[in-house]
Amino acid sequence: MTDALMNTYARADLAFEYGEGAYLIGTDGRRYLDFASGIAVTALGHAHPHLVEALTAQAGKLWHCSNVFRIPAGERLAARLAEASFADRVFFCNSGLEACEAAVKLTRRYFDVIGQPQRHRIITCQGAFHGRSLTGIAAAGNPKYMEGFGPHADGFTTVAFNNLNELRSAVTDETAAIMVEPLQGEGGIRPAALQFLKDLRDVCDEFGLLLIYDEIQCGMGRTGKLFAYEWAEAAAPDVMLLAKGLGGGFPVGAVLATEEASKGLAPGTHGTTFGGNPLAMACGNAVLDVITAPGFLAEVDRVARLLWHRLNDLVARYPHVFVEVRGAGLMLGLRCQGEAPQVIARLREAGLLTVGAAENIIRLLPPLIISETQVEEALRILDSVASAQAVAA
Repeated sequence: MTDALMNTYARADLAFEYGEGAYLIGTDGRRYLDFASGIAVTALGHAHPHLVEALTAQAGKLWHCSNVFRIPAGERLAARLAEASFADRVFFCNSGLEACEAAVKLTRRYFDVIGQPQRHRIITCQGAFHGRSLTGIAAAGNPKYMEGFGPHADGFTTVAFNNLNELRSAVTDETAAIMVEPLQGEGGIRPAALQFLKDLRDVCDEFGLLLIYDEIQCGMGRTGKLFAYEWAEAAAPDVMLLAKGLGGGFPVGAVLATEEASKGLAPGTHGTTFGGNPLAMACGNAVLDVITAPGFLAEVDRVARLLWHRLNDLVARYPHVFVEVRGAGLMLGLRCQGEAPQVIARLREAGLLTVGAAENIIRLLPPLIISETQVEEALRILDSVASAQAVAA
């Protein structure tokens, strides 16, 4: 590996030549079953024919066009996302990080234009991950990501996850919004209780706050519904962040909001150079074509429930290796008894790619196109590694 790259990642000594559906093929010719999906990004697997066709066709026509002009594919994608959700307006950017930044600005600007500029603080939850900008790490409040990057951005109050009493007690005259992931990823695959989401909606209505859902990782079909908040009835947000699976591997993020919440963002108040360009919008529309096709999400839900039951059986058979299964849909976590990074390395050596998370979790994030046969293949690898671990223990 070259020393020319900044040392910001503990990279595995592994590179890939190309991908086929749920598999990545290494430069050494070996096939790996991809249950990491670029951390929930390649939602439709690798080289999906519909995405390849859409991107190739767009690449031959127009790569970039400034947002000072109309971008028809972006208008179409915005309308489709709005129609499928609570939202009236969509802002496109390049990543989840930029979506988080835009949502914070949208929140402050909203309260400024309605004559309450003192309301600028956002309540967030412990274990959250909202990106690695100074705003994002301050919002999450995780000391691991904040160390050495002070002074920290002000404006965030962090409370315990799934604790309504503590959250209500944190509301002050300066509070503007609550921002929460319906299913935490980096924090250890921790789902919000559905009642907690409903209660958050009630708290926001009671105090006049904006409710922001960060669905950067758990959105776009990952839980078996197009958006994770749909599992909790009557808990729709005012603002929602999307990225990762939205572009199926092409960088694109989005902020969805109601007409009311977005009214502060008038021309000139916020912008982006590359966000929502024709290439990104072609990919976003293609991803939405597939995910919203009849039966697609039902199949995601069916395979996810199969995987859930099989993982629980695995935990029951190897209690000295795994503690529990967490998550929802195809966003699942295995909590390890030992060190998760060691198990992740052994799974990789055995041909299964996964990714870690907090609380000693192995994240299992297969592409949404994963088949029952490929689930069985992953379970055979997990079983063999767990068996070897149990013998070693």
